[in-house]
Amino acid sequence: MELDLSHKPAAHCENGATSALLRYNGIDLSEPMIFGLASGLWFSHVPFVKMGGMPVTSFRTYPGVLFSRITKLLGIKTETQRFLSKENAMRKLDSLLMEQLTPVGCVVGMYYLPYAPKEYRFHFNGHNICIIGKDEATGIYSVLDTNATEKVTISYKDLVKVRFPKGGVYPLMGQMYWIKSVPEQLPDLNPIIIKSIIATCRNMTSQPWMKPWFGTRGISLLSKRIRTWEATMGRRGAILNLAQVIRMLEEIGTGGAGFRFIYGAFLQEAAAKTGFDILNEYAMRITEIGDQWRNFAYRGSRIIKKRNGETYTFNDLGNLLEDIGNQEHTFFLDLQKTALSLPR
Repeated sequence: MELDLSHKPAAHCENGATSALLRYNGIDLSEPMIFGLASGLWFSHVPFVKMGGMPVTSFRTYPGVLFSRITKLLGIKTETQRFLSKENAMRKLDSLLMEQLTPVGCVVGMYYLPYAPKEYRFHFNGHNICIIGKDEATGIYSVLDTNATEKVTISYKDLVKVRFPKGGVYPLMGQMYWIKSVPEQLPDLNPIIIKSIIATCRNMTSQPWMKPWFGTRGISLLSKRIRTWEATMGRRGAILNLAQVIRMLEEIGTGGAGFRFIYGAFLQEAAAKTGFDILNEYAMRITEIGDQWRNFAYRGSRIIKKRNGETYTFNDLGNLLEDIGNQEHTFFLDLQKTALSLPR
């Protein structure tokens, strides 16, 4: 049995899984619109939370937040569940698929995904896939995964392994989520768009002084710390930590630059939908900031790979990050002021 839900590419896994669940229920929203409405743009650098022994740097909201926020905004009833028992987790999944004919989003670990390229396999317990069917004879599940170019399959045994992975920052406990019901009429998106823009701006610029790890304050913190890495942890340690940041920036989901580009696309779509053309100017500005994040990744990768003649230093990277942080802080303050002035 397989539900009638086609594969659709997406830049980011949770956007893609959320989009699939919404489409199955007759709600067709673009990936940028989902990301923007859910205020998905974010930054955090948390030295005391480790992944692979190194601090976690994130350019988006925490896993699960996008689905929770967008469905709440639209008045959609959902359920999220975790399990102590692997058998109960798989039994519940089968019940939703086979009896309720409902596609299910699952949060899985990347390391054990059998169809993922080896270079993408590491202990990251935050990847989202959408399960749309099961062959009862073979126990093979049909999967929509934005990392794949088309629909893929996974065995019962492998699905259990990725739903309950060993390793990673936090245990998943078979985390899964699905849509229970949708309202007969969706709310007007225009005021929600403006409200979501204001929320994103506040998230990025209004973090209190006792939380220096988040928003634009977090970018400033990373710019200061990166300058000290060689002195405090040696060349090898500095290179490993820089590689971790760049992997989070360029390889995990869409990374820092990619999320800025998605948010720019959201602002463009928001301008067209609401008629507030000024949002197009902000779309261009955040896209230019995204280019600076990509430049940071390029410069950092040259340091890591020891390119001949490369004179860029960790101090230079810190200066670039400081400039990016200042640009983002000014951008979100300006955007917030503009959004607050728009009629809702």
